[in-house]
Amino acid sequence: MSLGKAMMHARKQKSAIKAAVAVAAAGEHAAGQQTIQAMHILQMPVLVLNASYEPINICGARRALVLVLKGIARTEEEHGLTLHAQRARVPMPSVIRLLEYRRIPHQTRALSRKNILLRDRNTCQYCGEAMPPGELTLDHVVPRSRGGSSTWENLVACCHACNRRKGNRLLSEIDDMVLLREPRAFSLHTSRQIMRMLGRGDDRWRKYLFY
Repeated sequence: MSLGKAMMHARKQKSAIKAAVAVAAAGEHAAGQQTIQAMHILQMPVLVLNASYEPINICGARRALVLVLKGIARTEEEHGLTLHAQRARVPMPSVIRLLEYRRIPHQTRALSRKNILLRDRNTCQYCGEAMPPGELTLDHVVPRSRGGSSTWENLVACCHACNRRKGNRLLSEIDDMVLLREPRAFSLHTSRQIMRMLGRGDDRWRKYLFY
């Protein structure tokens, strides 16, 4: 395929994704079910491989499509689902591979809400209930008003009910409220553990994670 044709093809795919996202965001009553389905598809996890086929990350399907369309990555495995637009269908990737090798430093990730929720697997660290990211908040194990800081070791994923119940108290002041696990910094080892956990039931991921 020539460069000109490749660029035209990429522009068509981008237009298809934008159209599908617009449909998903429109919220029309008649297409309500399609809206939910499209938004769900765009949030599905995608395994990211380095150019060497080493698993290095998990991203959302929307981000994976952007990387593929920009020529930064290629789709290695398809999910089997399709994002429908008015004039096109876009197959959703399940595994993508970067076309250029990226050196991944063996250090912790940036401290952020997204990474804390990923580390804690979108699960409230007090009651153990798994929830969508939008239904979770972050809790300071030692409240800031009691001298607690915003660090990996003091921030955990928390549902709103547990957050209200804990309030401004220390865990030692609450009889039946404990942490599921000790919070630690998000390392490359943590990331690989999560990737393997998510890939156990998916044959498309297993071949890249279990070696």
